[in-house]
Amino acid sequence: MNPLGVHALVFAGSWGKKDRERAVAGAARLGYDLIEIPLLDPKAVDAKATVKLLEQHRIKGATSLGLNFKADISSADAAIAKRGEALLNRALAVTRDIGATYMGGVIYSALGKYPGPATAKGRRNCVAALRRLAKTAKQSGITLGLEAVNRYESNLINTGDQACEIIAATGADNIVVHLDTYHMNIEEGDLAGAIQRCGSKVGYVHVGESHRGYLGTGTVNFGAIFGALARIGYAGPITFESFSSAVVDPNLSNALAVWRNLWSDSDDLAAAAKRFIEAGWAAARQNPQG
Repeated sequence: MNPLGVHALVFAGSWGKKDRERAVAGAARLGYDLIEIPLLDPKAVDAKATVKLLEQHRIKGATSLGLNFKADISSADAAIAKRGEALLNRALAVTRDIGATYMGGVIYSALGKYPGPATAKGRRNCVAALRRLAKTAKQSGITLGLEAVNRYESNLINTGDQACEIIAATGADNIVVHLDTYHMNIEEGDLAGAIQRCGSKVGYVHVGESHRGYLGTGTVNFGAIFGALARIGYAGPITFESFSSAVVDPNLSNALAVWRNLWSDSDDLAAAAKRFIEAGWAAARQNPQG
């Protein structure tokens, strides 16, 4: 079985002492192998305490974040791009200090709706910054992931193909495609085809339903997704991600337009997700052609 992960915001809205203890304990209790820690504000993460907590519960950590419009490496404004790169380097340092080997998400642009398309200059700024970040990450054995998100959350990478193009432009061998079934369901015309075109570049997968609630209650074709992942021999983490107004990080919840209470019981949601993923992935591995 691939490593199974769960996003920390399934359990708690911050990474303060009580919230991180609740999140890590909850993920470990349900048998997850990994917990994804959001780093929108890297300074808010107590690295030493996090390491101790992860070791105590025998669970690994991964990190993710999205940039903001004041700190965005895809901006044509050099000062804004510079602030974005500084934020990424702070997040990378935290990732290293907690012993994680993966940092992904919307690390290539701001997380939010842009007023227009990406510019050529902004794209060049992004590629240059990612190239430098990848070099630093490699020194600590860290892989970076570019998460393809829907058009309302970035104007630069909305599909797996676009993520592959940016990776190729950087020339880095420690940047992978981070796919998310919620976003794929919006942007990809052929879910299986998108996965197969990315192939070995796929390094991290978010599993989320079309409405970001309980898996299997929306419109995502998980059979096609799991089947395609099995066919490419995907061996990386499969991480459940879901958001509800029941658990709120004000910055991220507002950026992602999490207005509805799609669930209220974190444990029940996460336990159901683990069962769903295990069953779907086992079936796909047994019969990858469907």
